[in-house]
Amino acid sequence: MNNELLPVITIGLNLNDERFEYSMKELSALALANNMHVVQELVQKLDHPDSATYFGKGKVELLKETAAANDVNTVVVNDELSPSQLRNLEKKTEVKIIDRTGLILEIFANRARTHEAKLQVQLAKLQYQLPRLHTSASQRLDQQTGSGGGGFTNRGSGESQLELNRRVIEKSITHIKEELKAIEKSDQTQRKQRSKSDIPNVALVGYTNAGKSTVMNQLVSRYGENVEKQVMVKNMLFATLDTSVRKLVFPDQKKMLLSDTVGFVSKLPHQLIKAFRSTLSEAANADLLVQIVDESDENKQLMMETTNETLKEIGIENIPMLTIFNKADLADEPRPIRAGNNLTMAALESSSIDELVKIIKEKIFKNYATVKLLIPFSDGSVVEYLNSNANVISTDYNAEGTEIKVELPDADLNRFEKYVINK
Repeated sequence: MNNELLPVITIGLNLNDERFEYSMKELSALALANNMHVVQELVQKLDHPDSATYFGKGKVELLKETAAANDVNTVVVNDELSPSQLRNLEKKTEVKIIDRTGLILEIFANRARTHEAKLQVQLAKLQYQLPRLHTSASQRLDQQTGSGGGGFTNRGSGESQLELNRRVIEKSITHIKEELKAIEKSDQTQRKQRSKSDIPNVALVGYTNAGKSTVMNQLVSRYGENVEKQVMVKNMLFATLDTSVRKLVFPDQKKMLLSDTVGFVSKLPHQLIKAFRSTLSEAANADLLVQIVDESDENKQLMMETTNETLKEIGIENIPMLTIFNKADLADEPRPIRAGNNLTMAALESSSIDELVKIIKEKIFKNYATVKLLIPFSDGSVVEYLNSNANVISTDYNAEGTEIKVELPDADLNRFEKYVINK
C-alpha cells in the first residue's frame, strides 16, 4: 500500500508543550488522510521557532540530508509557517514544504462534496494563499480560483504577475463570500422551518474518527425515517466534511432530528474556523450535544479539550451536553455504564445503543406529560392525529366519545387543552 502513497518527512518543534507528542502522532494521521506515507520524523526542542527557518541551522541541514537519503521531495511541518519561513525552508532544503495548515486545507479540498463545503474550503485556501503569494509570484492563479482570468484582459502593461495574482484572489474571495451569504440565508430559512415543527435537534460532535458516523448509522438503522440514508464510515481523519441531518421516529412516536457533524482536530487553522462555524450550524441550534470520545485512545483527554475549545471558539456554548465514551470494546472495558451525563459504550453493541437512546430521550423529551383526554366522536381527526403522532397508552370508548391516555409535548398539550379530563 505504501507504494501508492507519497513518501514524506514530518518535522516539529517541541516548545515544552505537553501536547507535542500527541500533535506529532496526529500529524502522521493527517498525512495518511492525504495519501502520504511518513518515512521519517525529525523533531527539535527549542524555546521558540527560528524566525527565518523554523528549525535551527543544524537541524535544517540534517533535514536536507535526510530528505536526500530517503529520496523524499516533500516535508510536512507540525505548525503553520510564516511566508518567509516557508520560502527560506524550501530554498535551503530544496524540497516542497507543506505546513500543518496547508495540509489540512488540502484534505478539506479533497473531501468537500457539497457546493457549500467546496466554497468554504476554497475561501479558506485563498485566504491562506494571499499573504504567501510572493513565495510563488510567477504562478498563475486563474485555474485555482476558478476565475479563468476574466476581467483582467485589459490590465496595464506595467502590472506585475504578483499584483495580478493578488487581484484575482481578492476578487474571488469577495465573490465566494457573497455566494456563501446567500447559501447561509437559505439554510437559516430551512432551520426556522424545522424549529417550527417542535422536533428537538440532537447534534453529534467530537474529535474526528471518534465514531460519530457509526453511532449515527446505528440509530438511523433502528429508528430512521429513511433507513437507506446512512452516512459514510471510514477509519480516517476527516472522512466526511458535510453535516448530515436525519429524522428519527421512536416506537412511542416521539421524533427527533439527529445531526452528524464534521470532526475536530487540534491546531485547527484559523482560516477554517469560519468554515466550521457554518458547517456546524446544526450543532449551534441543537437542543442537546452528544460528544463522542474514543475511549480506547490514550489521548482522549486532549481530544476532549480540543473539542470543547473548538466549540467555544466557534461560539457554541451553553447547550446541554452528554459525553459518550465510545469504543469501550477496544479498551476491553465493561459497558454500557452510565455515570450522570456520561456513558461508556460500544456503538456496535445493541445494549449500548439502547442505553444511549434512553439517556437522549430523557434529556430532550422533558416537556412531555401523560394526560387523559375525552374526545367527542365528532372530532375523530384528533384521535387519528394522536394515533399517528403520539404515544397512546390506552384507548376506551364511552357514550361521550373516545377516552385516550396519551403522552404529549407542551405544544400538543396546549393545542388539545379543551379535551383534557385528567392530568
